[in-house]
Amino acid sequence: MTDPLSSPRQPAPDGQPFARPALAVQLSDALRELILEGALKGGDKIREKELTERFGVSRTPLREALKILASDGLVELIPNRGAIVSEQSPEELQDAFPVLAALEGLAGRLAAERATDAEIDRIVQMTGDLRATLERAQRPAYFEINQKIHAAILAAGRCETLLKTHATIASRVHRARYQANLTRTRWEAALDEHERIADALRARDADRVGKLLEAHMIAKLAAILNAMSSKAARGPEDSADHP
Repeated sequence: MTDPLSSPRQPAPDGQPFARPALAVQLSDALRELILEGALKGGDKIREKELTERFGVSRTPLREALKILASDGLVELIPNRGAIVSEQSPEELQDAFPVLAALEGLAGRLAAERATDAEIDRIVQMTGDLRATLERAQRPAYFEINQKIHAAILAAGRCETLLKTHATIASRVHRARYQANLTRTRWEAALDEHERIADALRARDADRVGKLLEAHMIAKLAAILNAMSSKAARGPEDSADHP
């Protein structure tokens, strides 16, 4: 992957320069994408000068954007040293994922019982869209649709407490979830899991939906931990050449 920080200055997604008053938010979204895609890796120092030149902004909105990312747990702000991309430990993920799996399982059970037919049809449709992204190797698009599916299941469960609790835990592992399907094998397995979840939802089999979603999240955790272990075994020099 080309280092985005060494590339020529890029405009905002709509082709226009970033504009106030949403400048800090737009910047945080752009930086979040770089982090989630792995262009900015855990432990990397945020090079403010290069980013201000890349996006054509001053340091003030950039630092506001970094505060937003810090609140999401994606960046650490270190006094007198600037900001670095946060690193997630295996222990942190092992702590959070089982809780997240239980919450997603509950969401699936509730969705099977409470979702409208239209909501289930939409989830099934989006699951079909996932296969197209895999066939085209469009990982960012896959992740976007994947997140929409999980969000739709949560919303269909119609439980505000569950939504709020899930959001708190999910924010801690958002980046790791994106990077879990790095290998083609895991990507295909995750898609197969999603298709089984969609089938169970369509059948309104609440218990099966819940179990499948829990298993899906635990399989994701296993993939992340395996990738982290492989990276550690390769060492920092070799890992730079592998996804």
